[in-house]
Amino acid sequence: MLKGKTAIVTGSTSGIGLGIAQKLAGEGCNIIINGFGDKDAIEKERAGIEKNYKVKCIYLGADISKPAEVEKMIQDAEKEFGGIDILVNNAGIQFVAPIEEFPVEKWDAVISTNLSASFFTIKYALAGMKKKQSGRIVNIASAHGLVASTGKAAYVAAKHGLVGLTKVVALEIANHGDITCNAICPGWVYTPLVEKQIKDNAAKEGISEDKAKEEMLSEKQAVHEFATPEQIAGLVIYLCSDSAKSITGTTISIDNGWTCQ
Repeated sequence: MLKGKTAIVTGSTSGIGLGIAQKLAGEGCNIIINGFGDKDAIEKERAGIEKNYKVKCIYLGADISKPAEVEKMIQDAEKEFGGIDILVNNAGIQFVAPIEEFPVEKWDAVISTNLSASFFTIKYALAGMKKKQSGRIVNIASAHGLVASTGKAAYVAAKHGLVGLTKVVALEIANHGDITCNAICPGWVYTPLVEKQIKDNAAKEGISEDKAKEEMLSEKQAVHEFATPEQIAGLVIYLCSDSAKSITGTTISIDNGWTCQ
């Protein structure tokens, strides 16, 4: 249903972002992937998307914490494909420490990548969407955009900010054609980043990785299961469809009962 449209997904060289990019490609979208990582690994994923889904896929390696690089990325994408129909802001980083021990440079980095970068991409993509009178913006926030946890001051602040930014954008584009902006708030999703966190917690506490998984899930979620990148991607597809035309400025949780408690 999205055949021929163009989607840009930030932080899409692995994890949730890659899953979203692949799912969009499966619906017929041309794809711009973005993110950091091993050059050969990124090229393998890019080429795989083209081969497996018969769409065009390019990689633009902009550092999205830098507005000038974001502006150029949007310009390059529009030049290559004639416009951007779907923008998925997924890139994110994490750092955990009590506030009084939280390094200032880590605060700046988390806020920059998890919040300011989405402002930059939206800022530079909106003109093209308004010109076409259509577009979909999906911000990957977090359960931490709705509730808090200790040790995650920057991440929680950034994700709460992203939810607020989503609402403002929705209001500002409300009468500019068929353009929507929404946020998805996942709970624990099994990605390489979370896998590393599990390994680190297991080593720190001297417990098995299975026990570390159970502790991680049971602390927050009613259902002790991880969501998957494919499930997140499925919701992105829905929000980008005509069926979701009247959904804008809202948050949708995929958190196995985290925020209902």
